[in-house]
Amino acid sequence: MKQVILVRKDLKLSKGKLAAQVSHASVETLLKSEKDYIKKWRGEGMKKSVLGVADEKELIDYKNKAEDAGLVTALIIDAGKTEITPGTTTCLGIGPDNEEKIDKVTGELRLL
Repeated sequence: MKQVILVRKDLKLSKGKLAAQVSHASVETLLKSEKDYIKKWRGEGMKKSVLGVADEKELIDYKNKAEDAGLVTALIIDAGKTEITPGTTTCLGIGPDNEEKIDKVTGELRLL
């Protein structure tokens, strides 16, 4: 079991902003996930990876692929109160789910 968070590299977010956006994505997908998946994921140490995508178009492409594969997703859109324009799509949470299922969608991406 694992969870992945895809982050737009073109935004060049500060470390703090990046951490906040990744946290939003992790929590939001968790809240949308099945209780049995959450329990299993927690029991296995809550593995997660933060991966980079080039831009918003690529992020949306991965969202569509993940949903087509039956994975839980959460697209994070910033309120714009600090560093970026309101309504900016920053990242995408996927899972937790079976690692193999997620890797079929995101396996070629690199760690951020």
